[in-house]
Amino acid sequence: MLKSVRPQLRSIQDISYQVWILQDQILIEVPRKHHMTPVTIALISCQHVETLVKDRGNPIYLRLNELKLCLMCAKVREQPELQLKMSDIMDLYDEPKPVKLFLFYHSQSGRSSTFESVAFPGWFIAVSSEGGCSVILTQELGKADTTDFGLTMLS
Repeated sequence: MLKSVRPQLRSIQDISYQVWILQDQILIEVPRKHHMTPVTIALISCQHVETLVKDRGNPIYLRLNELKLCLMCAKVREQPELQLKMSDIMDLYDEPKPVKLFLFYHSQSGRSSTFESVAFPGWFIAVSSEGGCSVILTQELGKADTTDFGLTMLS
């Protein structure tokens, strides 16, 4: 009997209870309010981990569930940048090799999660501690940007 593999759905927020929303095709973080709907994140583990670094976290693909936009890292000018790209997360999952630009090492400590780029080690998904800014990549852990997030299971 074949097991059906499906992405897990999560909501995401930082330690200040700010959530991610999509505004003009840009992923930003804002304070949670009653009249807004945060994005739902779909995540699925990479099935081909043999070529990836061990003990960095669980390699996963991330997608904004409602819009089929996957998070990816690309080099822009001299440093990596977080981008959204129209893609089917299950197509990435089914690839015979890991698609590193779309992969993140998900590390969890208690209720806190971090997401490190597989393609650009040492670069983490982050948000400004001020809020209202784009979701970015940073190397500055524990400094001006927040890299710790809480995930809540939706289904």
